[in-house]
Amino acid sequence: MRIWLDGALRDADSARVSVFDHGLTVGDGVFETIRTTDGTPFALTRHLDRLAASARGLGLPEPDLDEVRRACVAVAEANPAPLGRLRVTYTGGTSPLGSDRGTEGPTLVVALTEAARRPDTTAVITVPWTRNERGALAGLKTTSYAENVVALARARQQAATEALFGNTLGRLCEGTGTNVFVVLDGELHTPPLSSGCLAGITRALVAEWCGARETDLPMDVLDRADEVFLTSTLRDVQAVHRIDGRELPGAPGPVTAKAMRVFDERSAADHDA
Repeated sequence: MRIWLDGALRDADSARVSVFDHGLTVGDGVFETIRTTDGTPFALTRHLDRLAASARGLGLPEPDLDEVRRACVAVAEANPAPLGRLRVTYTGGTSPLGSDRGTEGPTLVVALTEAARRPDTTAVITVPWTRNERGALAGLKTTSYAENVVALARARQQAATEALFGNTLGRLCEGTGTNVFVVLDGELHTPPLSSGCLAGITRALVAEWCGARETDLPMDVLDRADEVFLTSTLRDVQAVHRIDGRELPGAPGPVTAKAMRVFDERSAADHDA
């Protein structure tokens, strides 16, 4: 495996990041996960724009997006895969122990592993913990992911692949690594960014291509929605057939099936959508 680390392609076995890197010691970093198909990144410009926005939100130096783009292309070409998970990580760099940043500048790592196509349907659970829609990290894609690790572990214990969070107001927010859509009376809805959810790339494309409405939704909408589906970089559009103890027979339903079809067709036609 070849990865990009601080300006050059390197063998993964010889690449080293300091044990004092702020991304390791305090989770001071941002990242993007980008799907590649036969070595071609999908929606790369959108991902790079979000990386820069997350870095600004965290107070990190502005990333050199030209370098990040070159790194993504180089890593994708060096690690050909039919379907790949391209990971861009940008951290506060080598720093003192504690919350203060050092002066050596940020660390940039780009790596790729092979990915498997997701099943058309999945099971999810809800969790009692909340997203803080008013927190300093709301809407930022940071490496501070321990909360998601805990929630996803609970989902796995219950034979599910995702956990859904509400926010502090009791509104539906997002999953650990997904956005959520619901169908009510034939209309497609998704929580607004003000709920605290991440501005997902796939979320934005599905909303644009399929005409979804941003709607404040109570958590109990999951008890009565006709259809529910998840979106993310590697799931694309994935129907939900079980939420906690509630079965949704026939998933994917007609609205979800159409969203799956439209996303597959449009994304295949335009790699930098």
